[in-house]
This record gives sequence, C-alpha cells and structure tokens, in this order.
Amino acid sequence: MNLSTTALHTGACLTALGAGGLAYASLIERNAFTLRRFSVPVLPPDAPSLQVLHISDIHLVPRQKRKIEWIRSLAELKPDLVINTGDNFGDLEAAPAVLRALEPLLAVPGVFVLGSNDYFAPSLKNPARYLTKAHARPNDSIPLPTADLVEAFVSAGWVDLSNARGRLTIGGQSLEFVGVDDPHLTYDRYAAVAGPSDPSAALTVGVTHAPYTRVMDAMTADGAGLVIAGHTHGGQLCLPFYGTIVTNCDLDRRRAKGVSRWWPGAGSTPSSQAPTDAAWLHVSAGLGTSPYAPVRFACRPEATLLTLTAKPAGS
Repeated sequence: MNLSTTALHTGACLTALGAGGLAYASLIERNAFTLRRFSVPVLPPDAPSLQVLHISDIHLVPRQKRKIEWIRSLAELKPDLVINTGDNFGDLEAAPAVLRALEPLLAVPGVFVLGSNDYFAPSLKNPARYLTKAHARPNDSIPLPTADLVEAFVSAGWVDLSNARGRLTIGGQSLEFVGVDDPHLTYDRYAAVAGPSDPSAALTVGVTHAPYTRVMDAMTADGAGLVIAGHTHGGQLCLPFYGTIVTNCDLDRRRAKGVSRWWPGAGSTPSSQAPTDAAWLHVSAGLGTSPYAPVRFACRPEATLLTLTAKPAGS
C-alpha cells in the first residue's frame, strides 16, 4: 500500500467516524433524557428533607412527543417543589406543547424565571458561532407569546421570580426566593430586589436562567444558601476527558453543570479557597437544544432531583 492509498483510507475512516459521531449526537444522545440526583445540605440542622425538581432549557418544539411525555412522567417523582429556570420555547407555536408537558407539574408548588428563548424565537445561524465570543450576542428576532406562558404559570400557582422575591412554605418549612430576569439579555435588575436574607426563612434560594457571575456574587453576598441556574446546556458539545468547551456566559467550565460551591468572587478564586459558608450552586445541562443545532455529545439532556437535607449540627 503506497502513501497516497494510506492517506485515502485514513481520510475515509475519519469521515466515517465523524458521520457516526454526528448521527449519534443528533439521533441518539439528544433524546437520551436522564434524571440526575444530588443531595445538598442547606437546611437547618434536624430539618426534614425536601425534594426539588429542577427543569431547564426545554427548548420544546411541538412535534417532540417523546420529550413531552418524559417531562410529564417526572410528576411520578412527587417532588415537593418545582424550579423552572427558563428557555421553555423552541418554536413560535410551542406554548400549548410546553403547557401540555408541564401540566402534571403545575399542580406542584413552583417558582420560575425566564430565559432569552422565552422572549425571542430561535433563528438559523452558523453553529460555529457558539464557539466564539459572538455567542454572547443574544437573538432578538421574533417575539414569542411570553405573556401567555407567564399567565399560565402564575394562574397555576407558580411564583414569577423575574426581578422579584417570593416565599413559599414547603413541607412545613419557609423558603425565601430571590430571582432575576434573564442576565444573558441583560434583563436582570438585582438591585431592585437586593437585600439580606430573611433569618426567619429556613433557606434563601437564588434563581436565575443564566449563571453570570455578577448575579451569583450578588445573591450569595446577600445570604442565598443555594443558587439554581440553567442556560449552559452543560456545554452541549463536550469532549471526552476534557468536558465542556464553552458555557455561553462568564461561568467557568468546571461549573457548567451539576453541583458545586459559589461565593462572592468565586469566579476568580480557586475552589480550594472556598469559605466554609460558601453557597451551593446547581446548574442544569437542560433538556433541549436549538432546533437549528439539534445535537448533544458527551452531555445528555437532563432534569435534576435535588434532595435538600439538613446541615450538620454546629455548621
């Protein structure tokens, strides 16, 4: 076999691997919905545990029947609380499908914030843009029926935390919430809701769609013990042994999904220097993708069941 023949065979193998990887990412992994489970010690000592279902970045298109039914099945977990961190829409006509998917969960106490894809419909663009700083430019093309979705959520009893505070009694425990509108669109106005956590609450939870450091620093400086966010898609396209390539915001790659710790200044401080009272952070990799980039690789779509447990005595 001569050199040119070897090169042709190598090129053919790489092409086949690339095609196989693309087929896996677009046909299999993006539909391989999974439930993550984490325990987070954030409640007062001896407090009973609470089950919190975190849903984010559904990006629902009405034809996605499998995703709709999978989301509906999450009600079988019987969570005490649902937190929805936005980007529900994947299509201009998706509102009825979103409400169909979330219908059983709307009977559960819940809170929500909005993401950029709850305001503006996705548009066709170069997928490579996601790997550059151009991804930070938000899409503002076609307005979505945002008000209809908000009205449906609020009518069901969910609390709108878009630049707002709220309070719910869950399992006999008073939980305080502070949230912002989407930081990716710079709609966040934390100054309007800033203030120290209420010491009478069992826990203050910060809720944001996009985990920008300015928002999380402010929330944790005010005493939030838990911050919940989405937006990153966990990177969506990840590399084995490397992980997330980009987070689509100024959050570091290590915290792109899952549970970690956060405190004011954490974005520029090594995790080894985390203070003992650092807040807990959960970032969801989300359940969907843009309809114009329907692929996931090494980053399955997910929802998360967080078990909030008591802190150790004396902490």
